[in-house]
Amino acid sequence: MSTHPTPPPAPYMLFFRNSGPETHQHLTPEQRQQLVTRWNAWFEGLVAQGKATEGQPLELDTRIVSGPGGARVVDGPFPEAKESIGGYVKLLVSDLDEATEIAQRHPGLAYGLIIEVRQMQSTCHLGVNTMPGGAREVIAH
Repeated sequence: MSTHPTPPPAPYMLFFRNSGPETHQHLTPEQRQQLVTRWNAWFEGLVAQGKATEGQPLELDTRIVSGPGGARVVDGPFPEAKESIGGYVKLLVSDLDEATEIAQRHPGLAYGLIIEVRQMQSTCHLGVNTMPGGAREVIAH
C-alpha cells in the first residue's frame, strides 16, 4: 500500500504540429487508412481509460488578430503552417510524465507529427480566472 496519496488528475493539452496533408502525401491510400485506424485506436483507448476528454483537428485556414482593439487582422494559411497547431487532445492525467508517455505512443510521430505537451492552468499570469463561474478580472499592477 502506497503512503503517498495519488494526485488528482490535472488537465494537459497535446498540441499537434506538422499534421497537414503535405505530411501524408507520400503515403499510399492503404497506409493512410492504417494510420487513421491506429490514430483513432490511440484516441479511443485514452477516452475509454478516462484519460482523454476531447480532441479535434483544426482547419488549415487561420486568422491572426493583433494590435490595440484587434485593429490588425491577417488571414492565412501562412507559409509556416507546418509549425501551426493542427489539432489537439485534452488529457486528464496525474502529471507531465504521464502526459508525455501518452504523447510518445502516438502513431503519427513516425510520419513527422510533432506533439507539444502543456499543462493547463486555472489562472493566467495576470490573475485572470479561466474557469467557469469564477471571477474574470485582470489584476493590473
